[in-house]
Amino acid sequence: MTPIRHNHSDGETVLDAARDCVLAVGVRRTTLTDVARRAGVSRMTLYRRWPDVRTLVGDVMTREWVALAVAAMPEPGAPARRRLVDGLVAGVEAFRAHPLFHKILDVDPELLLPYVLDRRGASQDALLGLITGALEEGHADGSVRAAHPDLQARSVLLIVQSFTLSLRTMTDDADPELDEAAFLGELRILLERTLAP
Repeated sequence: MTPIRHNHSDGETVLDAARDCVLAVGVRRTTLTDVARRAGVSRMTLYRRWPDVRTLVGDVMTREWVALAVAAMPEPGAPARRRLVDGLVAGVEAFRAHPLFHKILDVDPELLLPYVLDRRGASQDALLGLITGALEEGHADGSVRAAHPDLQARSVLLIVQSFTLSLRTMTDDADPELDEAAFLGELRILLERTLAP
């Protein structure tokens, strides 16, 4: 029998276990019991914090996507617009390569629909915060067109989100002018032009 661990890292341990379960069998076939067993915690530990698998997987996605977005942003030094565009393009590429994103898109795509059609999720709100901060820096250094930062951030996220979620429906790997790299180049142009003063 797996020993039950109780410490401050239980939350991260559970998120890791949930991620691993989803990678193994998808969201629909993952149960809180499976996650608890893999994490080495009691089921009650999970139920106190997460009422169901979808809520838990939502927290996993938020952790994974925000960490990915933060890692994609270049260090300060260049003008804010260049850093933002570089970070967004790198972020789309990293999202599309992420194994959890692939698994959800391939096995449980309906999990993403509410965040595309009905409401923003915690991941989107966190990404909006990152984008808004970068836009405000760009307004201050003159590299980004002055506009309402929330309007700009939401518009940019709509563009980036569509490239992230739908790119595979548009690419043609047999044609180098229509492969993923070509579309990421086009994304860079779109972002540069929409944000330029």
